[in-house]
Amino acid sequence: MKILQVTDTLSAKGGGPPMVITRLAAAQAALGHNVTLYCYQTPPGDAESPTDDRRAQGRLHQARLVRGGRLERVLPRGAMRDLSRVVSGYDVVHLHGVWYPICLAAARAAQAAGVPYVLAPHGMLDPWALSEKALKKKVFLALAYRAMVNRASLIHALSDYEAQSIGALGYRPPVATIPNGVFLDEIDPLPLPGAYFAAHPELRGEPFVVFLSRLHPVKGLDILVEAFAIVVRRVPGARLVVIGPDWGAEADLRARARTLGVADRVHLVGPAYGKEKFAAMVDAACFCLPSKHEAFSVAIVEALAAGCPVVISEQCHFPQVQSEGAGLCVVRTPEAVAEALTHLLAEPTARGMMGCAGRRLVEARYTWERVAELSIRHYEQVVRQ
Repeated sequence: MKILQVTDTLSAKGGGPPMVITRLAAAQAALGHNVTLYCYQTPPGDAESPTDDRRAQGRLHQARLVRGGRLERVLPRGAMRDLSRVVSGYDVVHLHGVWYPICLAAARAAQAAGVPYVLAPHGMLDPWALSEKALKKKVFLALAYRAMVNRASLIHALSDYEAQSIGALGYRPPVATIPNGVFLDEIDPLPLPGAYFAAHPELRGEPFVVFLSRLHPVKGLDILVEAFAIVVRRVPGARLVVIGPDWGAEADLRARARTLGVADRVHLVGPAYGKEKFAAMVDAACFCLPSKHEAFSVAIVEALAAGCPVVISEQCHFPQVQSEGAGLCVVRTPEAVAEALTHLLAEPTARGMMGCAGRRLVEARYTWERVAELSIRHYEQVVRQ
């Protein structure tokens, strides 16, 4: 099958979609399909989500378009001309994101060529996302993007929650849940226990909770640090390790930690990648993400794959964590988060059982290999329609 994957950018500043599209494309190529990534050129100096050429074995290609001036950012005529020339050579087009003019151009080009397209909103059509800059999004939907959604052959939701949210909006296409995943061979073998403690002697070998994500207000760091202040009163040796780049929440986190009197036990270590982040998860007592909203958090899956029990808010929309015994889903309050963290810090046996359950859950449902196979089955269905 020839697949065209389209998104706005592969820049790491684009958040989740750039990472997802490169991983999904590599997994599809590894299954023997020919996949092309199509997006605008990454601005000079920006880090980019890497493609996995080794895994793809020559079947993963890239096509980059110069972004152009301000008009192109609203009316993507350059993208439309370029895509119109090539889209007929593909069996299916997969769009990632809603509010990107390049996706609008790809949808129109695909429709004109009679090629089916799948749309993955990446959480952009659920109630929380639509409430942000609501008037602007209503205008965009009315002008062009509602038609783009309705003309898709399939809407790709990342979770059952997202599928239900999209269904409630009354869009015409069917909705299928296709989650994100991980490549286990990039995680295994896990770092040996104690490696992160050895690299961070300031932790003094004391039990710690790890947060690993962007330091963005939506991620719930305000709730986490207030919960941690409660935890420290119950487990005096506890520490909090915060891993990730600052997206606007670091200053507030530092200020809250000082006000709450726990700044000496909150360690902001910046971003971590590869084995370094998995070493943190191996040594952590648990992972915590009390987000306001998640379409699908790869960080949660990575923690589960590393055998790290998780404490997450209900707004992470990952109920399988609790139903499969891999962690705790809690109400998004400092008290509820603190209760869950205190329980795990005090119960090493429970942590071990949850860690094993989390790893089994990932192996069964959340590897990129399984996700790619599921996506291909859905592509085949829309092509046959």
